[in-house]
Amino acid sequence: MAKGKLKLKKKTIIIILIAILVIGLGIGSYFLFFNKDKKKTKKVKPAPVAEKKVQIVDEDTTSRPFAVMINNINVARPLQSGLQDAYIVYEIIVEGGITRYMALFLDQTTERIGSVRSARHYFLDYAMENDAIYVHHGQSDQAMSDFYSLGIDRIVVGEGDTGWRDTSLNVGWEHKLFTSIEKLNNGIGSKRTTRNKDLLLDYSADSLKLSEIKDAKEANNVVIRYSNQTTTSYTYDPETKVYKRFVDGSPHKDYVTKEQYTAKNIITYQVVNYNLNDGSGKGRQGLNNIGNGTGYYISEGYAVPITWEKASRGAQTIYKYADGTELKVNDGNTFIQIQPKGESLTIS
Repeated sequence: MAKGKLKLKKKTIIIILIAILVIGLGIGSYFLFFNKDKKKTKKVKPAPVAEKKVQIVDEDTTSRPFAVMINNINVARPLQSGLQDAYIVYEIIVEGGITRYMALFLDQTTERIGSVRSARHYFLDYAMENDAIYVHHGQSDQAMSDFYSLGIDRIVVGEGDTGWRDTSLNVGWEHKLFTSIEKLNNGIGSKRTTRNKDLLLDYSADSLKLSEIKDAKEANNVVIRYSNQTTTSYTYDPETKVYKRFVDGSPHKDYVTKEQYTAKNIITYQVVNYNLNDGSGKGRQGLNNIGNGTGYYISEGYAVPITWEKASRGAQTIYKYADGTELKVNDGNTFIQIQPKGESLTIS
């Protein structure tokens, strides 16, 4: 009997050991399979996508731009140089029904800019709103007074360190003066070089969906009349998504590159201009540009209504969409067309 019990006990132990071994193997296999499956299904985090940045300006730059007065009388227009490198160009009426440009250059290396012309006092308002160093040769009496009362940082371009006259040109002496960024840097001296205002415009690296904005309309052709002397127009090129520029019906071309100027963005609005009657007999103009009004932002084949507001001469112009949200513009250069009140504007 004792031997029988012993055998039974041994058998029981063996069975228990086998059961433990089977259970152990099963658990091990389960965890092996489970972990293997986990490795297969483990999610890998995608690499972070670099933030898309605008190309027209370095939004982190603290440099002050140069605001250069550019000749736009018809005899000098074929000589215009460097405008395509400007990130903003203002066009405003002056005496005699002609216009003048103020071109803003930021962190550029442009080798020929001009021809450089004289100051008019209301252009200073737009130099100040960009905290720019104003660049000119000559000035009206009103501008001269404002240089001192407004504390304008400026560079007077002349022959030598800050500019040169291109004597090969068959035009009047006053139309032959040019400068470059290198020459302008020679004229900085002790002037402040760090900008104390934000960039005027808010740029979008992604193409804006202007067609979805309320009251948007197609803008393949834009005609902006300043006077019976000057009309600026644009034709949209859907392949390059920019506007080709024309003045008085002729392609507006750069003297150096021979290429037609283009604009990514156009901001256009009207203000009242008037004769100063300052006794000079030169027909100098004044501009009612402090206040607010309406206009259009035009880009990539569409025009949308906007509002503008300028609180003071030195304050930045605030542009908004019609719904009150602040204007964003596409990544690219901008022509700001400040047109005389009552002149025709055609968008088609």
